[in-house]
Amino acid sequence: MALEESQSDLPRVREVTDARTLKALAHPVRIALIEALSLEGALTATEVGEKIGESPTTCSFHLRQLAKYGFVEEAGGGKGRGRPWRMTSIGMRFGDPNADPEAEIAAGVLGRLVRERQLERYWNWRTTRTSYPTRWREAAIDNQHVFFVTIEEIEELNREIEQLLLPRFRERLTDPSTRPADAVPMEMLVISYPMQHPGTPDGNPEAGTPS
Repeated sequence: MALEESQSDLPRVREVTDARTLKALAHPVRIALIEALSLEGALTATEVGEKIGESPTTCSFHLRQLAKYGFVEEAGGGKGRGRPWRMTSIGMRFGDPNADPEAEIAAGVLGRLVRERQLERYWNWRTTRTSYPTRWREAAIDNQHVFFVTIEEIEELNREIEQLLLPRFRERLTDPSTRPADAVPMEMLVISYPMQHPGTPDGNPEAGTPS
């Protein structure tokens, strides 16, 4: 991608499946850098360091590593640590049920790091929510739903949720100038998983699957 292309031209998501790239990404500072650049747009090592609490030297090193694996690129302008960096995509998927064991392990480590950061933000919200305006407190939902579905039905539901959310607010993520003045970043975690192992009488995966 040419450096002069606008962020609105970025691909929607990046698929990450190889073990080497997954391992390179599984670092707290690199995940923090990706989060900051995704929210704020192009930033220099100094600017992003102020946001994530790391030194410009540390950020510069990890930004170069992220660039090596194609996650960020120079946004043009500036020199040295004054060069702004930007994301090359607006999201990613990692983990592949058909991946080799090494990649599967690496995806598990990365997934745990990412989810722990997200849940840390959630618990921070829970402990500070009384300081927020009433409407924001009421708008932030915290629900759980249990339902019986087939594999085809949950696949369809997941597609519908993605199609509802992504096109509606995608431009605001890639182009900060399109965000309303009173808009704030809102994180929504959509997690679905079977409560029992399919195909076994008692839901225990150790019981094996029927022949």
